Amino acid sequence: MGCTDCGRKGGCDSRKHVMFAAVDDALARLYPTRRWDERDEEAALGTGITPDEGEELARALAARMGTSTLFRAGDEHEWCDYVYVLCLGRTPSIVDIREGRAEARSDAEPEMDGGVHLDERYLRIALSSLARFAGVQEVAMTLQREGDALVITERARSGVFDPILLARFQAVVAALAERDIRHLDFGEIVEPPADFDPSGYADRFGAEPVIANYLFYPQPPTTVGTVVLGSDAVSSSA
Repeated sequence: MGCTDCGRKGGCDSRKHVMFAAVDDALARLYPTRRWDERDEEAALGTGITPDEGEELARALAARMGTSTLFRAGDEHEWCDYVYVLCLGRTPSIVDIREGRAEARSDAEPEMDGGVHLDERYLRIALSSLARFAGVQEVAMTLQREGDALVITERARSGVFDPILLARFQAVVAALAERDIRHLDFGEIVEPPADFDPSGYADRFGAEPVIANYLFYPQPPTTVGTVVLGSDAVSSSA
């Protein structure tokens, strides 16, 4: 999934040709030595998407889709920020709980005594701080109670595959285009760039870096993340 003009003959090939050309230009500008660990930081200054733009995008998508969204700044080891769009789930969402925006209700569900309390699906938009690129991934997120703790697990897929997400995916792509942000089909950026030196990447992650690792974040795109929250993340009611 990734094309919003699939009914137009030749539209996909033409669009992808332009996308690949833009990616090649960005990689040449950012990594002139063609090594993963030798980015030209001066070349990246002022060329990416700002946090303010990310927050505005999250608000606009919430209003357009009538769903919960959340902006999360990338950590110090990443070169992107994120917008999460809730597609299948309810509020407060798991990502709201994980990011400290809301508390889980201990009396809201009988499943809180054990087992999976919530199982949700999101579109996760990575907004590059190195170029005006965005990549969209389908993310499954679960919340499970273990004793007094909440265990939240995020599992990202290497793109968007579930047809039920298509309408919201297309709305995201349209919103990015309105802001002059180029959407990169994630399935096309999970391969290593040709003739690049991965340097020490494999020592850290056990694999070669793919294009997404040069433009968004260092970890493999399908990395599973787990966060454990203490009992203060659960509220009770009379």
